[in-house]
Amino acid sequence: MRVLGDRLSLYLPVILMGVLALGTYWLVRSTPLLISHGLETQVQHEPDYFMRKFSVKSFDGAGRLKSEVLGTDARHFPDSETLEIDLVSIRSFSAEGGLTTATAKRAVANADASELQLFGEAHVVRQPMADKAGQAQPRMEFRGEFLHAFMDTERVKSHKPVELIRGNDKFTADAMDFDNLKRVMELKGRVKGTLVPAAAR
Repeated sequence: MRVLGDRLSLYLPVILMGVLALGTYWLVRSTPLLISHGLETQVQHEPDYFMRKFSVKSFDGAGRLKSEVLGTDARHFPDSETLEIDLVSIRSFSAEGGLTTATAKRAVANADASELQLFGEAHVVRQPMADKAGQAQPRMEFRGEFLHAFMDTERVKSHKPVELIRGNDKFTADAMDFDNLKRVMELKGRVKGTLVPAAAR
């Protein structure tokens, strides 16, 4: 009997380890997952960083200044990759060197500032320039409470009342879609225009 007890005491740690291993395996298999695979964590529309009294510049491959964004406060939202800017001021240069500026009380810009939504006293100005054919293009100015500007494609849209000044000509409308590259301007709603004759310019 004593010999049997001695042999059991030798194998007892091995038996206990086996029982513990089986118990642990059973617990892992029977415990429910804390997070269901079907429910993914939703990305919140919350800023991940802030900037105050800032200036951000971007350059093209040749090192030329492409755009500069200034503002008093800015919030970056990672879910939409947008930057929301207060009291914004923007300068953008086209491939031909033409300068376009934009200001507003608030703006929402995409990652490279090529697309801007301007809110509150929105103002976009394209300075006089020569196009690819060498023809002189007069100064263009847009004003409104909302302007959607596409800086790279030189397009400005709005679904709200706008004022457009091209050289000495002036137009107002309830909505607008202007494509500078195609030289097409679509004005909608109540449209009023003043065209100054070429001789009077």
